[in-house]
Amino acid sequence: MQSVVDDWVEAYKRDRDVALLDLINFFIQCSGCQGMVTAEMFQSVQNCEVMQKMTETFDEDNEDYPLIKPGPYWKKFRANFCEFIAVLVEQCQYIILYDSYLMDTIISLLTGLADSMVRAFRHTSTLAAMKLLTALVNLHLNLDISKHNLERLYEVEKNRAAGKRTNSRLDQLEKKKKEFEQKYLEMDNMMNAIFKGTFLQRYRDIIPEIRAICIEEMGSWMKMYPDTFLNDSYLKYIGWMLYDKQPEVRLKCLQGLQGIYGQKDLVYKMDLFTSRFKDRIVSMSLDKEHEVAVQAMKLLMLMNCEDALSSEDYETLYQFVYTTHRPLATAAGELFYNRLLIQESEMDSFANRNGKWEPVASQLRTLIIFFLESELHSHVTYLVDSLWDWALSVLKDWECMTALLLENTNDHDEALSKAEESALIEIILATIREAAEGHPPAGRAGTRKVLSAKEKKIQVEDCTKITEHFIVVLPQLLAKYSTDAEKVTNLLQIPQYFDLELYSTGPLDKHLDTLLKEVEAIVAKHSDTDVLETCSRVYHVLGSEGLAICNKVVAAKTELVDELVNKLNQLLGEGLCAEEEEIHHICSILQRVAVFYNAHDLSKWNLYDKMIKLLVFELEHGSLPLQVVLPALQCAYFALLWQLASVVEDTPPKTYNDFGDIIKETLSRSRHNDKIRSAKTVILCLQQLFQKYVESQDDSASSITSMDVFSVSFVNIKELARRFSLTFGWDQVKSRESVAMIHKEGIEFAFQGAATTEEKSLPPNLNFLVILSEFSNKLLKPDKRLVYSYLQRYIPEPALCKGDSWYSLGWYRTSLLANEEEENSVVSSLNEWPPLNLTSTLA
Repeated sequence: MQSVVDDWVEAYKRDRDVALLDLINFFIQCSGCQGMVTAEMFQSVQNCEVMQKMTETFDEDNEDYPLIKPGPYWKKFRANFCEFIAVLVEQCQYIILYDSYLMDTIISLLTGLADSMVRAFRHTSTLAAMKLLTALVNLHLNLDISKHNLERLYEVEKNRAAGKRTNSRLDQLEKKKKEFEQKYLEMDNMMNAIFKGTFLQRYRDIIPEIRAICIEEMGSWMKMYPDTFLNDSYLKYIGWMLYDKQPEVRLKCLQGLQGIYGQKDLVYKMDLFTSRFKDRIVSMSLDKEHEVAVQAMKLLMLMNCEDALSSEDYETLYQFVYTTHRPLATAAGELFYNRLLIQESEMDSFANRNGKWEPVASQLRTLIIFFLESELHSHVTYLVDSLWDWALSVLKDWECMTALLLENTNDHDEALSKAEESALIEIILATIREAAEGHPPAGRAGTRKVLSAKEKKIQVEDCTKITEHFIVVLPQLLAKYSTDAEKVTNLLQIPQYFDLELYSTGPLDKHLDTLLKEVEAIVAKHSDTDVLETCSRVYHVLGSEGLAICNKVVAAKTELVDELVNKLNQLLGEGLCAEEEEIHHICSILQRVAVFYNAHDLSKWNLYDKMIKLLVFELEHGSLPLQVVLPALQCAYFALLWQLASVVEDTPPKTYNDFGDIIKETLSRSRHNDKIRSAKTVILCLQQLFQKYVESQDDSASSITSMDVFSVSFVNIKELARRFSLTFGWDQVKSRESVAMIHKEGIEFAFQGAATTEEKSLPPNLNFLVILSEFSNKLLKPDKRLVYSYLQRYIPEPALCKGDSWYSLGWYRTSLLANEEEENSVVSSLNEWPPLNLTSTLA
């Protein structure tokens, strides 16, 4: 880019009219216009007339122009276009820029184009004018610095003693100072011309892209040259555009303001703007466009550093930690952490007795109070996820959390209330879930991201930390809160996130016994379904096959179920007309058994018969309460499901289940040794399976007319034939003799015994043709005709081969000759392939 601009500058020095004409045409053609400004037009007509002629040459049907075209090429074009303008101003800053010709012409051109009715001209020229003004602002800033340094030098020289001062030096500085002042004045005029001629006309343009360009560049001017632009005269434009209907314009306003509020030395100039537009910015956190809402939240965080927000504003913004859009929730979480957890917790800290957990405990208490006051208890996972990127030191301090729960203190001011304890347990569970799973909660993220190696390492470390701590502490927590159903339900979900292999290492094994005893005690104390289901899930998780602790957990579960079943037998043995208290005991035990039966196979206790007796008794007498009948019905239902599951698992698919890699390799090698014998082996296998299928049918279904070709067993044989056919590959020429042999043997088997039956009777193996049809697609077209001719030898008179009973023959015949067109093509293609020597094959 530098060399291109240097070449143009040299050309301008040689002939400025020609070079300027090239630059004018450059701007016009970058707009997508194919017209050219000639030297005559440039010198003889007015600027507005040039614009009119260019507008007439513009293709109005083509709405596409470089700045809005998609793709990386045009994105790079835009970047290069902007860079060209910046480099051009930089290279012309010493002499050419102030020749009262170049800039006057360019500014006049761009201002005229910016007023055009053609969108392409207006968009391109506005971008060029704004980038030109940005370059001039940067140059003006440098000029201001140089002017300031020169003035200081001039004052130093002027204040020297008369004997040491040289008038020539002072005159030289005076002259240079005047030159700078002249340049400074000319620069101001250029900037004002562009601002008034282009910005003020286009910042409210109908096209949102043009409005966005104006606001984006104004933000950069304010950051670059705040002495001139950072005042209410210019800030009002950004404030007004905060209300723009288009999100991209509002977004540029917020991003520009972030750059200003992010600089401490500029914020003092924003007081009036803040007072006028703070409420609008707070309301933009509710913007329907997610990105605008996120940027509004980030801007408010910067404004927070200057205490510009009220307590009501904070209360509104804190609630965004519960929103489903994660970037917005994370931004709100950052504000919440910096403002509430850090600042207020430091001012109002609660110390533990020994002061060990003082800072974290204070932050946890603040978090708990906020959570309870929000009254959104089902959204604790959202709250934790919002703070996850900022407050890990608090959220992963499980030692401090459990210490607060287990703490015994006589000071009621320091002790957690029951509601606070419940909230803290919910927070503990949510933090463990987030650490172990490594992704946001459901509803807050789309597709789950793939964790990096570093993230996986952190996840493993967190799981280890969770396991090592809660293996020891969880039984203590369960013992303390064993009577509280809500707390126990949440605590019992923690083991599913354990690294269970750690239970088998060293001294941690003893804590398993303690945990199992506590779970057993909880089952005995509670009849709440949620609690019982959670206990059942604990046994299921800890008793997973392959774990070292599996046998111990299964033994504990068996002991628990034995005890429940024995109590149930005892109560049922006393009769169903017992006292109300005993009926209540039966009900509570049945509830426990039903919950465990849902997740565990309790078939060996033979509960089905007992449940059926209960249900029959209810049908006959109708005296049992619903609290007894319902769990009894559930137990019977689960018993049937477990029996059905065992039947399905114990009955593997027949016929092709063993057709694995070993069988395929055997077929491949046998075919390599002897193709014909291998083909005979395949067809013999299918014939034997078909005969077994026929023999397995009832006497009533033994005839061919009543045989079900859609039964599972028959379909399995047909599927095996299809898989056998796939082993012949795609090279039909190579396998044509083998496939022909299969068809020959299959046809003979299908019509075997036909001669001994009555003339009108069907051959007993005729349905085998349906299985044989799976190999038809492996035949070449000429070979299909030969096989069809061979089939004709066995078919009796055509008039006799009609009706549903000959369905299999029709199926096979269709697979050989699908339609007349194919039949005709077979005849015409007989010469395409070398004739197959079927003398021995289809003799």
